Amino acid sequence: MKINNLVLQTITKVIVFLILLYAVDLFFAGHYTPGGGFIGGLMASGAIVLLLIAYDLKLVKKIFPVNFIYVSAIGLLISTLTGMIAVLSNKPFLTHSFNKHAHLPLIGETSLHTAALFDLGVFLVVVGVTMTIIQTIGEDD
Repeated sequence: MKINNLVLQTITKVIVFLILLYAVDLFFAGHYTPGGGFIGGLMASGAIVLLLIAYDLKLVKKIFPVNFIYVSAIGLLISTLTGMIAVLSNKPFLTHSFNKHAHLPLIGETSLHTAALFDLGVFLVVVGVTMTIIQTIGEDD
């Protein structure tokens, strides 16, 4: 049974954008304040789930035409390779290195280090796994 809820769909268009912006903010704030790749990935997944609730699985697949299993595999590869960078330079696994501060548009001053790459991998793994589970449950109907 498909319910056409115009109010929910209209609000979702605005809220999803705000949630995704907040997920990116949490991702970049995670090195100095609470946040990071895990919670940012959960927030991004929550935005996509809101789209699933307001619309349907077919429309969300048109908006995000990716296989989320591959997203999680790419994230796992990024996280693992980030940890291996330290091993290749004779340091313990997951020893991070710090390069310098950079000014990014719309984000501001941020530091560049390998922990950000690791968090990017975690972000992708969380989004990929969460959305794979949700889509698998949604397709069983």
